[in-house]
Amino acid sequence: MRIFVTGGTGLLGNNILRLLTESSHELVSFVRSHPHDNESIKAVFEGIETSFAHGDLGDAAFVDQAISQCDAVIHSAGMIHLGWTKLDEAMSVNRDVTRVIVDACIKHKVPLVHIGTVDTLAVGSRKQVADEETPLDHAGGQIECTYVTSKRAGVQEVLNGVERTLQCVIVHPGFMLGPWDWKPSSGRMIVEVSKAWRPIAPSGGASVCDSRDVAAGTISAMQHLMNGSIPNGRQYILAGENWTYFELWRNFAKRNSQRGPIMPAGPAQRWIAQMYGDMASKFSGTENDINSAAVKMSSQFHWHSSKRAHDELGYRIRDPHESIEASIQWLSEHGYLAR
Repeated sequence: MRIFVTGGTGLLGNNILRLLTESSHELVSFVRSHPHDNESIKAVFEGIETSFAHGDLGDAAFVDQAISQCDAVIHSAGMIHLGWTKLDEAMSVNRDVTRVIVDACIKHKVPLVHIGTVDTLAVGSRKQVADEETPLDHAGGQIECTYVTSKRAGVQEVLNGVERTLQCVIVHPGFMLGPWDWKPSSGRMIVEVSKAWRPIAPSGGASVCDSRDVAAGTISAMQHLMNGSIPNGRQYILAGENWTYFELWRNFAKRNSQRGPIMPAGPAQRWIAQMYGDMASKFSGTENDINSAAVKMSSQFHWHSSKRAHDELGYRIRDPHESIEASIQWLSEHGYLAR
């Protein structure tokens, strides 16, 4: 089977490609810069058996040509910005590119696996985790920042496609850790916590999962979609164990011989962080990683249940400690982290 994969330089996409390489599938990876012309991109795809489609995902003719020659598409590319700015750019990537891919998949009758995020679904709470059916306003609802808004718009394009005969499944990863985090994405949190003492951790929590397990769950979703054993347009949470950020940061720090946080942020600390971040962004002209949207999101409990994926896809999760150690080891080996 010939599979077109976007987002192959990202944490999940790279793990998907590596897992698919172990099978007999023929892979086509989308790249903006061809690996032959870019040493850093070449390193990202080392060990992966794939051909490359070099172009622009916003180019409908390019996407149409690439998908017309494939039997399935896994769309993992996306833009992550946890803030209030860059909405137009994020919409272009997360919504408009998705629409182009959906159109090509419908035209050529090619099944689509769309990678969403739990941040497009309901947020959980300390008392009740969220699943695929939890009302969106549960526990106050998601923070309608650039990332949430644009990714929800992308998911809606896929659901609109279902009404137009698109064959698809949507998977929503939780907070992923693991190897092959080239940018890095989630691993950046480990790097930052390991650089210096962070006395105060975010007050919320996340559903910690392994990028290798999410990759396996994504491939399982594709297989179940193509053999007709799940409903078309079905959505699945691929998450893990629900931890507070305080627990997570203390674990990161301990494994890197760093002093861990002493407390989660309280209302006063959160207010100060929001005001400082937004004021600094205003004066610099560029939104900082610390801003009111990011602080508010990190104060929520993004705790989710993966029971549907467990029951219907055979999704399994490993101990988060194993994922943390694998992530730290990979980051260390590739120069992101000193140990």
